[in-house]
Amino acid sequence: MQRLATALTAAAFILGTMVPSIAMSSAQYPRGNGDINNGKAIFDNGKGDVPACSSCHGADGMGDDNMGTPRIAGQFAIFLRKQLEDFATDKRMDTTMFVMNANAKGLSPKDRNDVATYLESIKPKTSNFKGSDLKAIKEAGTVPVGQTHKGKSLVEWGQGNRAKPVPACKACHGYNGRGAPPVYPRIGGQRYVYLVNQLKKWRDGTRANDPMSQMQKVARNMSDEDIYNAAAYLTKASDYSDGNFFTPYDRH
Repeated sequence: MQRLATALTAAAFILGTMVPSIAMSSAQYPRGNGDINNGKAIFDNGKGDVPACSSCHGADGMGDDNMGTPRIAGQFAIFLRKQLEDFATDKRMDTTMFVMNANAKGLSPKDRNDVATYLESIKPKTSNFKGSDLKAIKEAGTVPVGQTHKGKSLVEWGQGNRAKPVPACKACHGYNGRGAPPVYPRIGGQRYVYLVNQLKKWRDGTRANDPMSQMQKVARNMSDEDIYNAAAYLTKASDYSDGNFFTPYDRH
């Protein structure tokens, strides 16, 4: 009975968080409305004292595991804009490269919207990036690498049979972590090192700009092993299910 009660409690939590996810997974969500050309110019060349975004995030916006920077290409503009605003107002502190707060402050609200709009326009299926090179990361030995099959279990079904259950990532972030705008970003296909670092930051409270503290609550119930496993699966996760050539977010 104890085990059943725990499982039911976890299921109730997961289902409770799935309601907004399903509603927000529609193709009808606020898309970027900025100037793509200006956003691209800032991304490629910077503006004033603000360096080019590509200098840390790569020419293709796919991030860098060695630097710990995230993939931002193909991310939802509404989420990127919020992060830039949070950096600009110090609601989120950059503890990776220690430059994002100054960079965001150096851009106008219009510039931040333009950059976010440009990055959203880069569609994941047109990129050659297929997730972080887990073998290379493991060989480097700087960050432990998890097991993808265990990560899939966390992403798809969570761990309800625990004293402190972990809901499925899918419950909020959608299939394979492909996102559920306007609240939940893409986490599938994200850089492994960035995913690991952010989950640990959510867990210890050094990142706290999540709506209703949802990610902090989830991450506090995750062990290091959980984090490594989930990140290993997510970095390789495709937006597209077998035999499906479209996602809810594709224009077609």
